[in-house]
Amino acid sequence: MTDLKPVRRALLSVTDKSGLTDFARALAAQGVELVSTGGTAKTLRDAGLNVRDISDLTGFPEMLDGRVKTLHPKVHGGILHRRSLPEHVAAVREHGIEDIDMVVVNLYAFEATAAKPGVTFGELVENIDIGGPSMVRSAAKNFEDVAIVTRVADYSAISAELQSNSGKLSGETRWRLAQTAFATTAAYDSAIAATVAKLPYAEPETVLTQPEAKAGEYPQHLELGFQLAQTLRYGENPHQSAALYLDASGKGIAAGKQLQGKELSFNNLVDLDACWELASEFAEPAVAIIKHTNPCGAATGTSVADAYVRALAADPISAFGGVIGINRVVDEAAAAEMVKLFVEAIAAPGFTPEAQAIFAAKKNLRLVEVKAHPAQQVIKQISGGLLLQDADRKRIEAGDLKIVTQREPTPEELTALLFSWRVCKHVKSNAIVYARAEAHGHEVFGQTVGIGAGQMSRVDAAKFGALKAVLPLAGTVAASDAFFPFPDGLETVAAAGATAVIQPGGSVKDPDVIAAANRLNLAMVFTGIRHFRHG
Repeated sequence: MTDLKPVRRALLSVTDKSGLTDFARALAAQGVELVSTGGTAKTLRDAGLNVRDISDLTGFPEMLDGRVKTLHPKVHGGILHRRSLPEHVAAVREHGIEDIDMVVVNLYAFEATAAKPGVTFGELVENIDIGGPSMVRSAAKNFEDVAIVTRVADYSAISAELQSNSGKLSGETRWRLAQTAFATTAAYDSAIAATVAKLPYAEPETVLTQPEAKAGEYPQHLELGFQLAQTLRYGENPHQSAALYLDASGKGIAAGKQLQGKELSFNNLVDLDACWELASEFAEPAVAIIKHTNPCGAATGTSVADAYVRALAADPISAFGGVIGINRVVDEAAAAEMVKLFVEAIAAPGFTPEAQAIFAAKKNLRLVEVKAHPAQQVIKQISGGLLLQDADRKRIEAGDLKIVTQREPTPEELTALLFSWRVCKHVKSNAIVYARAEAHGHEVFGQTVGIGAGQMSRVDAAKFGALKAVLPLAGTVAASDAFFPFPDGLETVAAAGATAVIQPGGSVKDPDVIAAANRLNLAMVFTGIRHFRHG
């Protein structure tokens, strides 16, 4: 350790009081004087610690409902003066400013407040921290003399270093803490900027709603605020490093609660996100089995167990070693079926105790409990910049379809067409999905039969989807993520056994393709939108 500097006085003002009293006791044990504000001071006193009020240090009371308490020369002068400059030391002594050697601050929970249901405009504004970021920046700027602590996770290491070095911290530690502090204020400001940019002016008592992003409206400066959650074992391949970052929602795959199994890998997380998004397309019980981000089987059913069995039947070979996404709580019956197959991970809204007991036999199997968090926008990095677009959340219902052939789809074909279209949206382009529908009482459920993914030619996608089929293709329907540019692709799916087709339409060759469908006695519908998925 080099450049050791003593910590004689610490200013503590925190929103998150986790671990606070233990850390303050460790400071006091090294003879550090504790100065604090408001609720933080009360917490420390209640724990039996001697605390000096900030108003005693400044000679000025906290005021304006706590808006002004640390914005004072005796605070910032105590933090910012350089101990190595005689003129700085003389100036602070002349004005009775006392040294502050450590600042312990975490900021008002702005993001949590913004995400809270029923939050008002006034409440959101009040949770924009002013004094906290000011102290953080002051202390970080003067890291040569002052330690700035912004993370609860750093408390124990700092306590240990102080104890090892007789109440002193090294220059390396102070610099590391300053780096963290600058990142903290940057993320905080980004979160505020991103939130308020979406809001119109409102009266303080106005309850805020989550505004939908308006198509075509993008900020001049894109602020991204994500918190490091963990470093991963490696990236897509072992020679690549990787890390997971979280937004402030506490939802989605990134914030999923892992109930058992090995650490999630980069590829696990990517695949889990893909299968979770696909399963979430459906209102009825749905299961998606994903391999390398593409579905190898998807189905709806009367129950999770029923949907799983049907999804697996589409391609049981590819399903081996895949991941599973489910839009319902997984029960004992479903777990009993799933445990028969080797899978890497399962994502679902929950797992019953009976299901968890069954899965416990597979110790490496990762179970992830997920709270829904539909993506609003999608970011893709390219060399020299990045691309930002609205997430593809377009839904097509029966009333949106345009029947373009002489033969209309039967009710069963219509259900299968809508099912296949939702699956096709999640298949890498060029994509063709063969599917069928099956009636159970008064309900009809969908099942994939063959999936042609990521082909350079749409005809090849149609051929490959048929080649992958394990179940009979006769009587299936086919979905194409983009239009058929020529009749050959349509003729290929018909030759495979499809009797109905769903596609966007919009090709200059549409009349030729429609004529081919009529000649082949196919029912064909146009959606008017496409679902390219390039990455």
